[in-house]
Amino acid sequence: MDKLRCIVVDDEPLAVSLLENYISKTSFLDLEASFNDPVAALEEICFREPQLLFLDIQMPDLDGMELSRMIPESTKVIFTTAFKQYAFESYEVSALDFLLKPIRYKSFLEAALKAKEWFDLKEAASGAAGPRQSGAQEYVFVKSEGSMHKVMLDDILYIGGMKDYVMVYLRGKKFPLVTHVTMKAAEEMLPKDRFMRIHKSTIVALDKITAVSPTLDVSINEKLLHVSDAYRESFEEYLSRKSFNG
Repeated sequence: MDKLRCIVVDDEPLAVSLLENYISKTSFLDLEASFNDPVAALEEICFREPQLLFLDIQMPDLDGMELSRMIPESTKVIFTTAFKQYAFESYEVSALDFLLKPIRYKSFLEAALKAKEWFDLKEAASGAAGPRQSGAQEYVFVKSEGSMHKVMLDDILYIGGMKDYVMVYLRGKKFPLVTHVTMKAAEEMLPKDRFMRIHKSTIVALDKITAVSPTLDVSINEKLLHVSDAYRESFEEYLSRKSFNG
C-alpha cells in the first residue's frame, strides 16, 4: 500500500506541531492538512476523505467524538487526548487507537503501525475474489505471531474480542489466531451477509449456528455465545427471515 494520507485536528497549536513532526518522520504516513478549528476541518475531511485522522477530543464548538460521527466511513480515527476517561467511548465510535497526551513517538508509531496493518489487511481482503463467483470474498488475511495467515471464510466459526485484540476461532483448530485489531475493524472487513456481531465482544459466522435457545444463546461447535441486548433486534430480524413461523 502507498502512504496513508493523514489529517491532524487539535485546537492546541503545540499538539498539532508535535503530530506533524511525528508524521514527517514516519515513512508510511503523508500529512495532507492540519487544523486547529474542528468546524473548518470537517468540510476538508469530507472533501479529501483521508485514510487516517489524528483527532483531539476536547475542542470548542465541535468535540472530537461528535466530529468522528460525521466523517466518511473510509476515514479511520486515532484519538489524541489528555483525558483517559474517553478511552472506552473512543472504541465505541470505531477508533483504531487512543493516544494519551503527552504523546511519545513510540506510542504514536505503535498506533500508526496498527493503522497501516488494518489498511493492508483491508486491501488484501478487497482483492480476494473467489473463482466460483466474480467479486465474492472467499478469504481474509490474519496477522498473528508475525506471520500473515490466509483464512478461508468458510473455516471461521466465530470471533471473540478483548480490548484491541481479536481471537479468530477456526474449524478444525484447537486454538484461535490472535491478532492486534479492534472488533469494529474486524466486523468491517467481513461480509455482512455471512457474519453478524451479536455482542460487543462476539462476531459469529451465521452459517455455523446450529441452534438458538429461547434466551438467545447461540450454539456453534458446542460453544454457547450470548446475544446481548444491544444486538438483539438485528439478530431477531435475521432469525425471522430464516425461520419457519407456522
